[in-house]
Amino acid sequence: MNDIPPVTRRQAMLAAGAGLLLPPRFGHTAPAPVPAFPPSQPTSLGIAPTTVELAPGITRRVLAYNGQVPGPVLRLPEGRPAWVRVTNGSDASELVHWHGLDIGAVPDGASEEGAATIPTGGTLDYRFVPTRAGTRWYHTHTMAMMDFSRALYSGQFGFLIVEPRRDPGRYDREILLAAHHWDGSLPDTPRSPEQCAMPRYRYATFNGRLMPAAEPVRVRQGERVLFRFLNASATETVSLALPGHVFTVTALDGNPVANPAPVSVITLGVAERVDAVVQMNRPGRWVLGPIDPAQQAAGLGRVIEYAGSTGPAVWAPPPASDWDYALFGGAAASPVEDLRLDGVFPMLFERHLAPDGMEGWTINGRSYADLPPLRVRAGGRYLFRWTNLSGCAHPLHLHRHRFTVLRQGMRRIGPIEKDTVQIGRFDTIDALFVADNPGDTLFHCHHQMHMDYGFMQMIRYT
Repeated sequence: MNDIPPVTRRQAMLAAGAGLLLPPRFGHTAPAPVPAFPPSQPTSLGIAPTTVELAPGITRRVLAYNGQVPGPVLRLPEGRPAWVRVTNGSDASELVHWHGLDIGAVPDGASEEGAATIPTGGTLDYRFVPTRAGTRWYHTHTMAMMDFSRALYSGQFGFLIVEPRRDPGRYDREILLAAHHWDGSLPDTPRSPEQCAMPRYRYATFNGRLMPAAEPVRVRQGERVLFRFLNASATETVSLALPGHVFTVTALDGNPVANPAPVSVITLGVAERVDAVVQMNRPGRWVLGPIDPAQQAAGLGRVIEYAGSTGPAVWAPPPASDWDYALFGGAAASPVEDLRLDGVFPMLFERHLAPDGMEGWTINGRSYADLPPLRVRAGGRYLFRWTNLSGCAHPLHLHRHRFTVLRQGMRRIGPIEKDTVQIGRFDTIDALFVADNPGDTLFHCHHQMHMDYGFMQMIRYT
């Protein structure tokens, strides 16, 4: 099972109420409030090797959840206790991280925070309460180092949608698309000092299928379609366009934006999510795909087909990329001096080469093993001042919390809430962090190679 077929809104809400896994729904009406009582049975996820068919004749043996890539769509009602039972059928210990949820350190699924690993053949129950509606996701939180079949290079990822208590129903149809890259390897050609080590990939997919082998997304003229995009790649940034259409961005990382703005290009760093509504008003067959020709040649894309349309699918690159976080924040934030902060954390990110040419990453001159934790108090307000001194972008992720981006480069921008933000090469970002979820908290670059080679730091509540 590679693609995510439609179900009705009623089926989705009944499944969420019962703690079940179902694909996304089509149709859209406002559900009744969800009662807050614990589930009587757990939802089951199994980690095990499976064979994924990217296209006829192109298969890969990978680790996955419940034998499919992406894993089952997990829909959980906002504010209601959840219970997920994970069984590890792989040959190594595993963890599942519930990315974007404000939950406790132990169920969060990172060993650095004290979460238990799941041994080979073992089972672990995760219990938590998802408190905010939105597009989240779940994935492995293990290390890969130079094994490009492990961790986020594998097929261990899936959508987690926290359903709102009440839904205004501003769209007609929902499409979930998770980008992923396959068959990574490091090139042998030497790099300049400014170039970062980046794997090259043979294939790239939406929902585990190469575009020529995937069923089109079929729409009708006049529909408002909500796309939930997820970048589930281990290392690659993805920029997407749909010729003749615009995306109205409504949420970043599942958090509603103050200013839903139209764009022709959506850019997602690793682990970022974007919710965007598209008004279907250009009948035909179109290619929703990356603006990078190499990624499109690797198979990333999906045909959008209007009812009654025939002929070849059309792709045309946009004139320019108009993606900019500042579009979605509304009025510019107040100066830092007006924020009444409890502390400022300057963090400088640098790359260092070992004698064997392998990269290592440091924060303020130290890698994770040598970095003391940042100390915060419950209820405190702190400013992250991130400075990227390297020549590659970094998707910066904070576990169990949100942060509010207030400045990018030299610009103060309207506040946007994120749990992962892409900092550009030689760029700076200021982000406000409220310490409102006590417990050990991990901060790291979500690029798998950077995280594995030192780009992490703990935050500890006093």
